[in-house]
Amino acid sequence: MGEKALAELLFLVGKRLRHGYIHRLEPLGLNPGQARALRAIAEAEQPPRMVRLADELRIVPRSLTPVVDALEEAGLVRREVDPANRRSTLIMITPEGSALSERARDARGQAGEELFSVLSEAQREQLKELLEQVESRFR
Repeated sequence: MGEKALAELLFLVGKRLRHGYIHRLEPLGLNPGQARALRAIAEAEQPPRMVRLADELRIVPRSLTPVVDALEEAGLVRREVDPANRRSTLIMITPEGSALSERARDARGQAGEELFSVLSEAQREQLKELLEQVESRFR
């Protein structure tokens, strides 16, 4: 198989995985961008500043603002002034946000389980090892 065919196949599988994830996020009232931001906030050791969160998500801060606005409107996060730098805003996750972040993580796992259910356990492990090898090259 040529590299072009492999890349195309990987792209198509990724697209199917994303579609399954989006389908499972809809009942939670989240889109993938919101789920990703919520996960990053939930996993942060300290409440992140807006600029740091945007950097971590690899988006410009102005693109993050509507995402945080929607999460705040849904009661999943709240903004607070950073006591260490009053010009900065911290994003604090609420208990509801933490719970929904876990449900979104589960939705992602379920999408993967469904997609890869056609493979045996040994095949899934082998695929995981191969993908980890490719990914480790870019860390």
